[in-house]
Amino acid sequence: MSHTLGQLAHRVKGVVKGNADLVINKLGTLENAMHNELSFLANPKYQHQLASTSAGAVLVKDDELAQLVDNAIVVDNPYLAFAQLTNIFVPVTQGWTGVHQSAVVSDSAQIAHNAVIGPNTAVDDNAIIGEECVIGAGCVIGRGVVLGKGTYLYPNVTLYHGVHLGEDCIIHSNAVIGADGFGFAPVQGRWEKIHQLGAVVLGNQVEIGASTTIDRGAIENTQIGHGVKIDNQVQIAHNVIIGDNTAIAGGAMIAGSTRIGAHCTISGGVGIAGHLTLADQVHITAMTMISHSILEPGSYSSGMGMEPTSKWRRTVARVRRIDDMAKQFIQLKQQINKLLEKVDTK
Repeated sequence: MSHTLGQLAHRVKGVVKGNADLVINKLGTLENAMHNELSFLANPKYQHQLASTSAGAVLVKDDELAQLVDNAIVVDNPYLAFAQLTNIFVPVTQGWTGVHQSAVVSDSAQIAHNAVIGPNTAVDDNAIIGEECVIGAGCVIGRGVVLGKGTYLYPNVTLYHGVHLGEDCIIHSNAVIGADGFGFAPVQGRWEKIHQLGAVVLGNQVEIGASTTIDRGAIENTQIGHGVKIDNQVQIAHNVIIGDNTAIAGGAMIAGSTRIGAHCTISGGVGIAGHLTLADQVHITAMTMISHSILEPGSYSSGMGMEPTSKWRRTVARVRRIDDMAKQFIQLKQQINKLLEKVDTK
């Protein structure tokens, strides 16, 4: 897991300032990194920590900053370079190879020769597990599921029948992909189940957080585009379509048949009503409720920001009086117009 500073610089197309032979075996923060660790400076407000850091080397964006430490790698984007280097310092997360003896694998399933199937995993009929896939312990792979090359499932992921995952996807523990959407028809005071006949299709390089749920489509598929990143505990309902490279933070809820464009960001706790359309490059701030379509790129917010409780209570009291105040305003406007009419007639 050790690399020289020169090797790391080559990977991120950076320039070494200092000792290119310095051995780095870990990444760390400016505040806590040690002499054999590489850190990074992405936010200028932490620049003062360069003077006191014990990091062996630091990723920085220019030569001037590099002069403040003994060793550095100069790159255009230190944060991106740090992200790229995390890939080579990832520890091995499973200790077995091949198909574990406790796994239950259907005879009709197709398993690539170099795939890994963990303990107590079940793989149903006609599933296809691509090359270099890793399936953690206790996963359930439903009938006809397809996993593209290099996809990684952490323990206890459940993929219902017919789900298709692209290449190099990452699915974290307890995620459930392909459960039935919330579809029921009212009849004489009760609910008739609408069986969900579609599936879920994920593009390449999609990452799904722990305990996130993505429902299958009612007739057509729920679709998640290439490069989409979804945080923990997100609910995506049936027939939702999400464009490429959109990111969705924890706790967001997206109702059925909504279409979200490419390169959008949905912050934590956002609620999006069903059958809406969000354009490309739409950015929703935390705890916002989206109740109608957004057809223009930009940042959108709703709700009320935090303030001291006593002030918040006064604000709420005023909000509750808005209707009365509006009526009073209209009355005053009418009275003023009448007075102006009298003045004009004189």
